[in-house]
Amino acid sequence: MTIINEKFSVHTKGNTHVIDVTRQVQNAVYRHNLQNAVVHVYVAGSTVSITNIEYEPGLLKDLPEALDKFAPVDKEYHHDETWHDGNGYAHLRASIVGNSTMVPLMDGALVLGQWQQIVLIDFDNKARTRTVYVQIVY
Repeated sequence: MTIINEKFSVHTKGNTHVIDVTRQVQNAVYRHNLQNAVVHVYVAGSTVSITNIEYEPGLLKDLPEALDKFAPVDKEYHHDETWHDGNGYAHLRASIVGNSTMVPLMDGALVLGQWQQIVLIDFDNKARTRTVYVQIVY
């Protein structure tokens, strides 16, 4: 088994900013000219997530609206009482969505559905620079 590690940075606006990172992941994987592997995409941080979704205008509105029902921005959180940073909701949203996804590489191509993209979602209450890690195992 061989492991290749890649990474890239993404600048976000925060506040449930959804960014399509599919192209950056493809670039990180395809530069190695592999045929078959497991690709693990991970983002470090407790207020940010990586997932798969159709990156289209309707869902870019629907996803934040749905998450606002689970962890509204305007609610008081125990986290905020402790740290006074106003981002308790961001921690909850990130834990619900998760911080990684796995995509198979088969016959030299990432296996994604026709309308499926890999997205980073920054839930924090400010702009950030996030590092996305791509680990390729073959």
